[in-house]
Amino acid sequence: MWNYSETVREHYLNPRNVGEVEAPDGVGEVGNIKCGDALRLTFKLGDDKRIREIKFKTFGCGSAIASSSVLTELCKGKTLEEVSKITNKDIADALGGLPPAKMHCSVMGQEALEAAIEYYKTGGKTTTPPEKNGTVICTCFSVTDLEIEKAIRDNNLKTVEQVTFYTKAGGGCGGCVESIQEILDRINGAPAQKPAAPPRMTNLQKIELIRTVIDQDIRPLLKQDGGDCELADVDGNDVYVKFLGHCAGCAFSRATQDAVVQDMLRKKVHPGLNVKTT
Repeated sequence: MWNYSETVREHYLNPRNVGEVEAPDGVGEVGNIKCGDALRLTFKLGDDKRIREIKFKTFGCGSAIASSSVLTELCKGKTLEEVSKITNKDIADALGGLPPAKMHCSVMGQEALEAAIEYYKTGGKTTTPPEKNGTVICTCFSVTDLEIEKAIRDNNLKTVEQVTFYTKAGGGCGGCVESIQEILDRINGAPAQKPAAPPRMTNLQKIELIRTVIDQDIRPLLKQDGGDCELADVDGNDVYVKFLGHCAGCAFSRATQDAVVQDMLRKKVHPGLNVKTT
């Protein structure tokens, strides 16, 4: 299970500045509900050209809510030049840190802020960050090459797994993993290496391996916090699980589903697996 700081819990349970600013000067929209995370950020400047009011609406996990909440607090009273220097690392640091697999929530906040500033500068012509103008590399989560490049440069990323943590790229079907590695190699100067192909398995072998990983690796982790899960069904690359104990109905169950169950099954069984709950 991921350990969340008290600041993350506080901003999740008592988020600041929720809603939408009336007649905003800046509007930023990033993410997609279909992909699991979406954020809309609006702000209004005062006569002194400082952010007088800023609000957010988000659909996502507890880390997404906390990241959006603390971002609005970081922006209040500052000029656009000052807030344009806020990075995803600043957002994560203000929360007392985020688990590696949830860093994409802080990146989403930074991108929404960039998009809102761009909206102001262009007179309302766009509500998306400039990086979205690149070529889509990850079709599962609509992540462009420019977004991946920016995340790598800004956060000194070295592996495909890190890129997935920060952008979600590569976290779906896995078809873009090779392209992500090529971008990493180009930026970091490493020789291009093709990722190892997942082992061939029959359906029965895959189901048995999934069951083994759940019983031996995942369930013991969940039981540490009074939770549990069981395998309900396997349909192709879709794995259906049922959460039990404290995990059933927990506010962070979506984070557990993605960052614990799905992440471990992708590492130990097949990178293309998608975990869903019944």
